[in-house]
Amino acid sequence: MRRYNPGQHPDQPVVSCSCVNDSVRMTAGTPGQDRDRDTDKPFLTDPPFYLKEFEESYRYIIDEYEVQPKDIAIFMPCAMRKPYSTSPSHQLIRMIISQVLDESQYHIVIFGTCGIVPSELETMYPYAHYKYMLGKCNDDKVREDFLRIETDRVAGYLEKTRDAYTYRIAYCIGLFREALVRGSEKSGIPIDLLLPTKNMINRVIEEEECRFQEGSLSMDEYLGEFCDNLIRFRNAHPDLSKNVNGSKDL
Repeated sequence: MRRYNPGQHPDQPVVSCSCVNDSVRMTAGTPGQDRDRDTDKPFLTDPPFYLKEFEESYRYIIDEYEVQPKDIAIFMPCAMRKPYSTSPSHQLIRMIISQVLDESQYHIVIFGTCGIVPSELETMYPYAHYKYMLGKCNDDKVREDFLRIETDRVAGYLEKTRDAYTYRIAYCIGLFREALVRGSEKSGIPIDLLLPTKNMINRVIEEEECRFQEGSLSMDEYLGEFCDNLIRFRNAHPDLSKNVNGSKDL
């Protein structure tokens, strides 16, 4: 049985991934810590998808920012901890990705209440300057507004990057997943691998006692399935089957 353990310190998670290699031990630092932040900017606490700061940043990404082509785009939800890459859950997910794919092959894209943002822009204002959790919101109107706004933003990014990626992979649950699926349908650009699978989500709902109905993406069950299916996806596409970190193909 595989275990994904955040380790002794939240900023330095350790992962053992039996679906990759029983002896593999993955560790991560805290990427993004040394990047400059706009500490003089206001900290935002209202739902970010309503705010002009996020709309202006989204328009910059869509209208001006040049996304570098990669084989794969990997879409991940935003996180409470900022920058996103310092989040323990993001570090776990990133470590699995790095063990299966070469860094030159993929581009991580963050989406959710923040809109949608290439991960290299995670410290750009306002992406590291807000705190909001949609999961704690019980207002149906706010949730519906999020779904509508985020669907349009996802569709806009997919359309912009139509020729930038060969494949698109997503790892998400809940309303974020629904917005991504709707954005894909609206743009006509498919998500080639969407995880966790519906079967796994249903299993977690039925068998696990979780704070949120579908649990957390850092759960062992979800991470194990993500790891297994990422390997299968890579091996099913010869153009992606390159050695990772100089090791033998997994």
